[in-house]
Amino acid sequence: MNATMSLEKIKHHPVMLDQILSIISPQHGGIYIDCTFGGGGYSRAILKHPNTKVFAIDRDEITKQYAEDIIKQFPERFNFFQNKFSNLDKILKLNLSPRAIIFDLGLSSFQLSDPQRGFSFNSKGFLSMQMGINKYSAYDAVNFLDKNDLANIIKILGEEKDGKKIANKIVNCRKKKPIQTSEELTSIINEVKGKYGNYKKNLATKTFQAIRIFINKELTELIEGLIAATQLLKNGGILAVVSFHSLEDRIVKNFFSLYSNLKKNPSRYLPLEETKYSLFHLPSKKPLIPSKKQISQNIRSRSAKLRYVTRNKNLFFYPKEIEKKFKTYLNLEAIRL
Repeated sequence: MNATMSLEKIKHHPVMLDQILSIISPQHGGIYIDCTFGGGGYSRAILKHPNTKVFAIDRDEITKQYAEDIIKQFPERFNFFQNKFSNLDKILKLNLSPRAIIFDLGLSSFQLSDPQRGFSFNSKGFLSMQMGINKYSAYDAVNFLDKNDLANIIKILGEEKDGKKIANKIVNCRKKKPIQTSEELTSIINEVKGKYGNYKKNLATKTFQAIRIFINKELTELIEGLIAATQLLKNGGILAVVSFHSLEDRIVKNFFSLYSNLKKNPSRYLPLEETKYSLFHLPSKKPLIPSKKQISQNIRSRSAKLRYVTRNKNLFFYPKEIEKKFKTYLNLEAIRL
């Protein structure tokens, strides 16, 4: 499937939609920002309620097809921007006062199902993995990254213990001929990982995750997007994030806890006090997870975690701590080819 083909046959099941709607309460109206528009599942659900307005963002060019359909239905209440959500504060006015800002991280069904995008393990198309507005493709990363950089990216961004062995194998193979497809890359990884026993997931999962994160700068985007969203929100505004792997969830969890009312208390006998150095009210440190019914309807949701906070009345300040805490990730994504 390519960008010019109809997407009607692809089913879209917004992950944890019921929980999201319960948290953001669109029945009360207001402005909502959908930072990862995708197939438009969240946006459509919000716009079913009168007196709502949605500003949606997505970096993937193919999402325009979905957006155009919603624009026809709600021309006065829906706006779409082809951009990265890290540019949220540049796209939208700071005085917008949204009721909620939503992030649904990870891959969309149409990205996974398109063999030309290179996201799936058996794809015979070009090794791309580009989400949109990219400098590099997975082909560039796999064939031109320095061996040590490639090993670190696979080991840290993919949490792959065999990162060094996989990087060595990739470099040896690319000396003979360029690695051009996802299928070829999967085969190379299997030669390394296949010797170590049984795995529940595809042996290439962690390496694919690492390369995809690197070329799309997903963790840098996430941190910058969260900061931009926080700047836009006013007192009472909700920031909700659905994540799908441990690196994303770790960043979201730390961002919310670092700048919330649930910081460590000097004494368990004293009540928590909101200081001027907090930005959020965090209802719980534990994430919400999908129900068994939701997982049966959409297997992609099985690893989803939903965390949310409410913006407090304190003035925005730039949260430098989060960048320091995840400097290793940011430095890896900043590596140039």
